Amino acid sequence: MKPTPFRLVWLLAGGLSLSSPVLAQVTPPVAVPDTTRKYANPGGIPAPVKAPWYKGKLVKAVAIPAVLITYGAITAQGNAGINRDARTFVQKQFRPVSTGFDNTLIITPYFELAAVALAGVESRDDRLNTLLIIGKGELIMLASTFAVKYLTQEPRPNGQDNLSFPSGHAAQAFLAASIVHTEFRDKSQWYGVGAYTIATSVAALRMINNKHWQSDVVAGAGFGILSAHLAYLSHRNRWGRKPRLLEGTTFTPTVYPGGAGFALTWRPAH
Repeated sequence: MKPTPFRLVWLLAGGLSLSSPVLAQVTPPVAVPDTTRKYANPGGIPAPVKAPWYKGKLVKAVAIPAVLITYGAITAQGNAGINRDARTFVQKQFRPVSTGFDNTLIITPYFELAAVALAGVESRDDRLNTLLIIGKGELIMLASTFAVKYLTQEPRPNGQDNLSFPSGHAAQAFLAASIVHTEFRDKSQWYGVGAYTIATSVAALRMINNKHWQSDVVAGAGFGILSAHLAYLSHRNRWGRKPRLLEGTTFTPTVYPGGAGFALTWRPAH
């Protein structure tokens, strides 16, 4: 009888029993753990959930301005009754004032911005970035408001011209107020309250002086706020960094014989 391979192994093994568990049991190979994704999610941190579109920065930036601009557009043409009623009410309650006052008041929020910064209150951005945002916001505001003015050709209530919608004065004032609010809202909301109060006063004066309809100033406020929001959203130049050119720069009030002013101190950065 020809020995089987198993028996040959037994013979070579030197007489081990056929029932020996050493030869009868086959040990399975040990599985090698998969380490290819060992560091894919350390600590079991759940993957970030993408916020829905309606919670995005762009939606938040345009939501309130869109409401103001839409209201102004709807009431500007074909619904003159609302504008005329508001005009009649304002003319009964207030007397016209010098237009030079509202021409100056539109940039007053910027004076507030400078005064608060000079007082030592830390703003959101450094001075260079703030100036860049102001410049960008002004360009957006001027381009958008004057483009709409020439497209709509809305007559002013006093009949001066057909550039009534939207109010450029209101847009300018609310742009400046929005920048003040954004720069100092982390320190105190009252800075923004003061700036928006000034902007609202400008809008009211434009109606009191019979320069604009109610729809014009409401839409103008929307264009101003929107311009500020877009300027911040699109700004990426040296974001969050203090420019070396202005490092060590301070402004201090100075009184000297015969007048007063500000002293500029600049220390070159190392």
